[in-house]
Amino acid sequence: MKFYIRLVVFLIINLGALAIGAYLMDNGPRTTWYLSLEKAPWTPPGWVFGAAWTTIMICFSVYMAKLIEVKYTKTVLALFTIQFILNVSWNYIFFNQHMIALGMINIILLLTLVGIIAFNYKSEVKLYTLFIIPYILWLIVASSLNGYILFHN
Repeated sequence: MKFYIRLVVFLIINLGALAIGAYLMDNGPRTTWYLSLEKAPWTPPGWVFGAAWTTIMICFSVYMAKLIEVKYTKTVLALFTIQFILNVSWNYIFFNQHMIALGMINIILLLTLVGIIAFNYKSEVKLYTLFIIPYILWLIVASSLNGYILFHN
């Protein structure tokens, strides 16, 4: 399968994950519950989250299209699937169910998993590893935001 076809497949899956996550959070950032929380002073404006996640998922799709090209294994597919589940479920856990501590565990697991993927396959994808870095950086920021809410509310 050509790179561009794999890229389109991963774009559909990853942008679909964003849509599913948005649906599962049930207007979370606009709810009275979320608006009443004490949030980190470095919390970006709401529009940044949509722009950041869209950019991240585009970059991650490029990364995954390349990784699947050079290392198509059950392990890679399993790691991607677990990443998908953790990514999508955080929205439901945090915004819908208001389980801040479980959300923190979820996002730390997601950050760890994405870091493991980046580290384990850097020799296979070489410079394409740069495409997973925005995901890792944003998960660090998101973890800090989740952690701030956890410890200040």
